[in-house]
Amino acid sequence: MNAPVVAVVGGGQLARMMVPAATALGIHLRVLVESPTGSAAQVVVDAPVGQASDEAAISAIAEGADALTFEHEHVPNALLDRLAAAGVAVRPDAAALVHAQDKIVMRRRLTALGVPCPRWAPVTERDDLAAFLADQPDGTAVVKTARGGYDGKGVRVVASPDAADDWLAAAARPGGVPVLVEEKVPYTRELAVLVARRPSGEVRTWPVVESVQRDGVCAEVVAPAPDLADATRDEALAVAVRVAEGLGVVGVLAVELFEVPGAAGEPPRVLVNELAMRPHNSGHWTIDGAVTSQFEQHLRAVLDLPLGDPAPRARWTVMANVLGSTLEDLTHALPRVAALDPGAKVQLYGKDVRPGRKLGHVNVSGDDLDEVRARALAAAALLRGETL
Repeated sequence: MNAPVVAVVGGGQLARMMVPAATALGIHLRVLVESPTGSAAQVVVDAPVGQASDEAAISAIAEGADALTFEHEHVPNALLDRLAAAGVAVRPDAAALVHAQDKIVMRRRLTALGVPCPRWAPVTERDDLAAFLADQPDGTAVVKTARGGYDGKGVRVVASPDAADDWLAAAARPGGVPVLVEEKVPYTRELAVLVARRPSGEVRTWPVVESVQRDGVCAEVVAPAPDLADATRDEALAVAVRVAEGLGVVGVLAVELFEVPGAAGEPPRVLVNELAMRPHNSGHWTIDGAVTSQFEQHLRAVLDLPLGDPAPRARWTVMANVLGSTLEDLTHALPRVAALDPGAKVQLYGKDVRPGRKLGHVNVSGDDLDEVRARALAAAALLRGETL
């Protein structure tokens, strides 16, 4: 047998959750893991250890692979360009991936594509930031490092240039990370759209979802987003497709959005917040709640296979993240979770417990949103060691 080989850079939970889909499709998964005891290394047979910055390690996993893809964006672009020039099918390629790596590059390109975004500007001097702040209704804005931020890291709400002095000083040094500023958007909630695109151009989208954040980290996802105006839904889906096609993305793309009030008498609008070019936390509900999960779809897309049906299996699916736990081993809670709710679908990531760390998630589907959400939150609470 000559099974298709997909090489994945990164050994976290996203690579781990690709395994069932790869197994079902007969795909050989080869994952570059950071540690032999990491999340993906526990379940992937072909899991060499290496870092995403190690050219030799990435070249080795790419050798003979039908596609090279990623579970995070922290891979040097120059390395990916060299691999592509040598004939490796890098998906998404470096030209697309840079828009998920660098927020300034992303904002410039999305603006050129006519994609709705918050007002923004690159900043190199305190005067630049002061001028932007002076133009804001409440005198505050959001400052971001252009590279490296995630889950609320690399993001500050500031009311004075003084609050970003350290980042501006670091950006001015050789090799420093640039800084940008954005308006503090008066959003009513956060939404997300997952879209998959294959090299031949086929595109599929899942329903628009609502993402509930706590302390900058996704805590819950409700699929589909409740009480979403048809016009807002259509705009969100159209924006996601425009981004995927405009950037030439191959694989799964997550487009995180702010829902903001429309003009008088108009439905709410959306603004693009962030992009991720890989399976994403906002799509974990698809494992149990959609005909084709984001993980299967990503594998199909990077191999240029016809894409699967993204339709939901139930009226509602709620995903609740397990963020930290008082338990040393979350499997100790499984008997209680199973007894409480035989319909709750648990995914544990095999990670060491740390406060606030994403350790797993729970999916629950059904016809009544309030009931489904309560069940998902209750199961996640048990996995955090709480007593109901």
